[in-house]
Amino acid sequence: MSLVSPGALMKEARERGCALGAFNVFSLESLLAVLNAAENRKAACIVQVSVGARRYVKNFPLFVKVMRMYAEASAAPVFIQHDHCKLFEECRTAVEAGVQAVMFDGSHLSFEENIESTRAVVEMAHSNGVWVEAELGRIPGFEDTVFSGHAEYTDPDKAMEFIERSGCDALAVSVGTSHGGVLTDKNLPIEFSLLENIVGKRQGYPFVLHGGASLPEALIDECNEQGAEVPAWKMCTEEDIRRAVECGISKVNMDVDNFLVATTAARRFLNEKPEIYDPRKYLTPAYEAFRKEVEYKFDAVLMSAGRWA
Repeated sequence: MSLVSPGALMKEARERGCALGAFNVFSLESLLAVLNAAENRKAACIVQVSVGARRYVKNFPLFVKVMRMYAEASAAPVFIQHDHCKLFEECRTAVEAGVQAVMFDGSHLSFEENIESTRAVVEMAHSNGVWVEAELGRIPGFEDTVFSGHAEYTDPDKAMEFIERSGCDALAVSVGTSHGGVLTDKNLPIEFSLLENIVGKRQGYPFVLHGGASLPEALIDECNEQGAEVPAWKMCTEEDIRRAVECGISKVNMDVDNFLVATTAARRFLNEKPEIYDPRKYLTPAYEAFRKEVEYKFDAVLMSAGRWA
């Protein structure tokens, strides 16, 4: 199936009673893990690239071309997005590279500055046929190059004003999740009354949930058993993320769990077979673990498995 427009795929997801999973990729293995998982589970997905991934792949425009080629050859419906651009210039170069959607993160700005900056991105992106996701409110935690030290929940009325004045196509809201996890004793609670208030004010609009990985304790323990030293981060539960989808969330960003299981698989292989030095040998189980975790998200959290059969 060829690449699908972001607006069309978002609309299809809500009509089919599910959300789109957005997964950051940074290599051929991670890209294939997401696309093959979507094909296997007959689900649609969003393939994302972050600012950190741009630096990792070195030639970002060429990597986007590779992403587009593999996505166009995939049997799964997919679109390509750039995640968390904090600068107009990052959005512009992402659009020039060929992504179909950009996420401008102005959450660190004042309300008026965020509207003004987002509107500038929207005007530039829309003139090139590119969809724009924005963010209102702050989500705590650290992931890739994104960091915030505290939470600032999204105000429902301000969200409606923001959408109207900025012209953004989708809006990421802060209702209790975090970027990459936080050090705390309990799972983070999603404020469902707030989420329902926001979604209810604009039915059918694509609201987005960042920090959709759940960091189950078992995944961290398994990684540490193989010699890692991953802190005991906490996030929202998978049950709460699924409930957020049921409340009307259209897109969920979920990455850290995928990275954890891939690292565990590679470490386990190297621990069990120290004589192996061929990267293809230990990258294969890492790819398989990444793919299986994405498939699990389609099945258990996003409710998107089988929706594009």
